[in-house]
Amino acid sequence: MGSEKEKMLAGELYRASDPELVAERRRCRSRLKAFNAQPDEEQRLVLLRDLLGHIGTDAFIQPPFACDYGSNISIGEHVFINFNCVILDCAQVTIGDRTQIAPGVQLLAADHPRDAETRRDLLELARPISIGSNVWIGGAAIVLPGVSIGEDSIIGAGSVVTRDVPSGVLAFGNPCRVVREL
Repeated sequence: MGSEKEKMLAGELYRASDPELVAERRRCRSRLKAFNAQPDEEQRLVLLRDLLGHIGTDAFIQPPFACDYGSNISIGEHVFINFNCVILDCAQVTIGDRTQIAPGVQLLAADHPRDAETRRDLLELARPISIGSNVWIGGAAIVLPGVSIGEDSIIGAGSVVTRDVPSGVLAFGNPCRVVREL
């Protein structure tokens, strides 16, 4: 069966209250507090390298920034993430090269069982999020668990992305829908 962390990363039901997971979230909060308070960009990058699973060359995250674990986030080269980004990374969250993320965007890999009884048992799920290269995600957009966004696509501001978006399209709305090819 594995540890609760192994279950979480495998997309199986898990308990977020597991001591190992609680300790990892505490570690993350401590590093986020230091990152968000650090005025020096070079020092913030040092903190990000310690926090994230991967951060590419010339990637930049504008504080404040929030995430659950950090270690499950992979950010490509030349990525820009603006103010108030939230990444719930209880599953892998991958952001491709040259992607731009506007203020207030939420990438939410955390999910919950649809069955009320299972939710009452405080079990959770997680499904990975994948964002291709050269994507632009507009302000306050929300990307839900298990979604992939193809390279060169644009997600309009305020969109709620509930299903995969192909490469090279403009998509927006709630729920987010492809409007046209680019």
